[in-house]
Amino acid sequence: MTTGSSGAITPVVGPGVDVETVRTDFPVLHQMVNGKPLVYLDNASTSQKPQAVIDTLVQYYTMDNSNVHRGVHTLSQRATDHYEEARAKVRRFINAEADEEIIYVRGTTEGINLVAQTFGRQNVGEGDEIIVTAMEHHSNIVPWQILCQERGAHLKVIPITDSGELVMEEYERLLGPRTKLVSIVHQSNALGTVNPAKQITDMAHGLGVPVLVDGAQSAPHMTVDVQDLGCDFFVFSGHKLYGPTGIGVLYGRADLLNAMPPYQGGGEMIKSVTFEKTIYNDLPHKFEAGTPDIAGAIGLGTAIDYISNLGMSNIYNYERELLEYGTQRLSAIEGLQIIGTAREKAGVLSFVMEGIHPHDIGTILDTEGIAVRTGHHCAQPVMDRYEIPATARASLALYNTREEIDALVKGIDRTIEVFGRGL
Repeated sequence: MTTGSSGAITPVVGPGVDVETVRTDFPVLHQMVNGKPLVYLDNASTSQKPQAVIDTLVQYYTMDNSNVHRGVHTLSQRATDHYEEARAKVRRFINAEADEEIIYVRGTTEGINLVAQTFGRQNVGEGDEIIVTAMEHHSNIVPWQILCQERGAHLKVIPITDSGELVMEEYERLLGPRTKLVSIVHQSNALGTVNPAKQITDMAHGLGVPVLVDGAQSAPHMTVDVQDLGCDFFVFSGHKLYGPTGIGVLYGRADLLNAMPPYQGGGEMIKSVTFEKTIYNDLPHKFEAGTPDIAGAIGLGTAIDYISNLGMSNIYNYERELLEYGTQRLSAIEGLQIIGTAREKAGVLSFVMEGIHPHDIGTILDTEGIAVRTGHHCAQPVMDRYEIPATARASLALYNTREEIDALVKGIDRTIEVFGRGL
């Protein structure tokens, strides 16, 4: 990427991702770990940040640091302008209808909890049902369990096949007159499966049931159009989208958000307060109590600029080719089993090896400078489904290369040398 005369980020790539040019934008990648060049394959957990995002954070704290809204002085007005410009960037990025439908939260987890504690408490009663899938992250399970326990409702689960695909016939069977919400992951963090979110939403809407889509893994890797999906809520996190940590987004249809009670009370979410009565603020501010992560929101806007300039279709196509290459290379390793082989899948390679615990795999790979995630990935029901305690997970991003996949394979070979096969 280069900076044009206007100061805007300008892509230097053509119809595709020039990965070597892109890699120069990510300073963290150019270091040695344990004496080896860093190979960062833990992107489903958090992605690295381009220099443009880092510069944006420095710029805010160096020149514009001030609280947003209501300030009449220049710094406050500049901070407010950048903060709200970032909201507009998010709206365009996911094709929401209006800026007021974009709520800043700390991340996907808080976004789901916000919906559970507002829409959920308002609409779910005794004997009602909420539907999730068997491949959910804990953040799309536990808030609904808490709500169900509180209200006497029931959590229903769409099962998955051995390849990691939803059993849609069971979903159709689970939908019924007591269903009050369907909350599904768009792309599984543990399997890589990309679920048919539009079809799921259409089926739920046929019974008048609203749908929440967890886009934490999908938003960084594919085009998201919430109006095309038709979902009622969509959540994602900035730190997986090459943006700062501690910032995320809840999209909600304006009519639903207007009908929902506030999530937290305090400053900014009010129009007026007396000891007798409080009048709540308009959207989106009704759900943004207190001083927000201003720098994080502005940094998220820069991250969206960065990947939008590269082109989401370019990113998707590049990462798909890289996944195919990685799948081919790992599948050729004797004793290695990839967990999650859905037909529609994005850049996650979760695997187990005969006789070697995933944590040992991750430890040896780290000595080779290779960063992968090991464990249950906050998806313990997925591990239970496959009767395994954990997996090693290599997850891809736009700056990864075939050479890094080759390094991963060499690291796995080294793991086999250390532990022996089947021991």
